[in-house]
Amino acid sequence: MTITINRVSKWYGHVVAVNDVTMTIEPGITGLLGPNGAGKTTLLNMIAGFAAPSSGEVTLDGQPTWRNEQIYRKIGLVPEREPMYDFLTGRKFVLANAKLHGLPNPGAAAEAAIVQVDMAAAADRTIDTYSKGMRQRMKMAAALVHNPQVLLLDEPFNGMDPRQRLHLMDLLRRMSADGRTVLFSSHILEEVEQLATHIEVMVAGRHAASGDFRAIRRLMTDRPHQYRLRSDSDRALAAALVADGLVVSVHVDTEDEALHVQTSDFGTFTVRLPQLARENKIRLYDVTPADESLESVFGYLVRG
Repeated sequence: MTITINRVSKWYGHVVAVNDVTMTIEPGITGLLGPNGAGKTTLLNMIAGFAAPSSGEVTLDGQPTWRNEQIYRKIGLVPEREPMYDFLTGRKFVLANAKLHGLPNPGAAAEAAIVQVDMAAAADRTIDTYSKGMRQRMKMAAALVHNPQVLLLDEPFNGMDPRQRLHLMDLLRRMSADGRTVLFSSHILEEVEQLATHIEVMVAGRHAASGDFRAIRRLMTDRPHQYRLRSDSDRALAAALVADGLVVSVHVDTEDEALHVQTSDFGTFTVRLPQLARENKIRLYDVTPADESLESVFGYLVRG
């Protein structure tokens, strides 16, 4: 099934959460990547039909998701933050969801979903005894109980240990191989790299980039990089860097006693910098990336 998002915006009063976003999500695994506060959760809620777009339209195979209860037979949603009925056992929680979907054999469906997420051993414990990772997996079971064709996951790996993460990744890959549409959000680049072949990047409510992960990753790698350098002779180091063609800009900051440089080829820069310092008998004290946060990386994509 194909999700189509066409010129969608969502605002709350004067706060714009999603701003004129257009994208298409095809069957397979798509990563919705962006820093915290980028609008990923709001977008997922509109795709799931839980929130109305302020403008634009979200459709699933051509059918609008807002005020269309029939889509819930096809969509499973795993929200990042959602209060659970902690007094229930995991099994009863999933069984309740199976009954709400009107499944012909809710008990068997609940049991199959619990086994699918590897929670059978803890299914008869109450939810208030679960770790965050276990809660995530039981929410996953509830989302899978009706065998949906579309699965939406909001930061699904939060709180999971390495074994749980690997199990969930394997499950999502199997769903993709079955021809289902899987869309998961994350602010962690490595999670998306391991799982998604296609990514959509969001920054500050806007759609920043779209395409094959490797192509987007190259954009991130090839962006200008900024470093803060400290040495025993910052001015001599600055002159050597400029003469060698390693940097596109350089600034000697007398207040923090550091050299601020920008390079467009960080691979060559990190190899050549110590060599250049040695050749010029300059002692390096500190080399610190100044723009390695995800926000700065995604911000570069928006500006670029």
